[in-house]
Amino acid sequence: MKELAGRLTALDPDAGAAVQVIAYFDRLAESRAGLEALVRGAAVLAGVPARLVDADRRVFVRVEADGTRRDTANLPPDPAWPSAALTPDGAAALWLERAEAAPSVVDAVILERAAGAIRIVLDRTRGRVPVDDPALVETVLDGTAPEPARLHAARGLGLDPTASARALAPRDGRPRIVAGEAELPVGRLGVGPAVPVLDLPHSWAAARTALRFTADGTAQDPGPRVVHADELGGVALLADLVAPGAEPPPDVRTLEAAAATTPWLLATLHAVAATTSLRAAAAEINVHHSTLQDRLTHAEHLLGWPLRTPQGRLRLHLALTMRHLARS
Repeated sequence: MKELAGRLTALDPDAGAAVQVIAYFDRLAESRAGLEALVRGAAVLAGVPARLVDADRRVFVRVEADGTRRDTANLPPDPAWPSAALTPDGAAALWLERAEAAPSVVDAVILERAAGAIRIVLDRTRGRVPVDDPALVETVLDGTAPEPARLHAARGLGLDPTASARALAPRDGRPRIVAGEAELPVGRLGVGPAVPVLDLPHSWAAARTALRFTADGTAQDPGPRVVHADELGGVALLADLVAPGAEPPPDVRTLEAAAATTPWLLATLHAVAATTSLRAAAAEINVHHSTLQDRLTHAEHLLGWPLRTPQGRLRLHLALTMRHLARS
């Protein structure tokens, strides 16, 4: 294939580039690459951002030309952009964010090959007939429902009863179920472990617990927007100790009082707790190392415990985590 591409390039640069594109996506398909990798390949090869939009399956993946993923699910694609539909009569499509009205030959090949590979991945991981019936989802996640009823509901959702799936707990409270290998939707989310379909009630319980450990990801509520239950380990036990709406633990009350008078406090402390060194924390919040040291001195005065010792950092991490649990 490489030799053929070289010969064709000498005769027709577009034809040679097209053969290279075909070979590239064939290799990705053979390695069972995921959606993000396929969209990234389209973006890098085309030299413009690529966007996968499948509203029915709630799939929104956008990758910049340099390979960086940057989703913009709230901004619809420009109809003038070159695109390839994933189904003959469907709205789901792969787009290249190119301003020119007509795509080049290479663009057309990129779209055709990438869309074909994406279609296979979606069929494999999300089912050919995506259904999001709340009643069916509720049945599958109800551990008290009879097993035949849950299996019937799972098939109605396009789930393979012999494959693994996971429950998702979005911030809006509406439960979701996705295949074990599926891409996750954008937003604040608790993710349950991948389990057999009949064990999804357990995944749903774990996902709801994981959601309590999430945050908005803002300066006033820093922290991860997506938390996987199977990555929490023993930290998940804190969810049983800190009840939402109850009186927060003393360290949380101290933290809230300090944050009320110091706007930079929460983001700074989260960076300290979530990074491996103070220099990494300073880079995370884009301040000079000496500025971070001054902030920590002030924070230690407000909180009443050291933040530059292993014990102090552990106490800080627990306080920030319990803050999420107390507010959820």
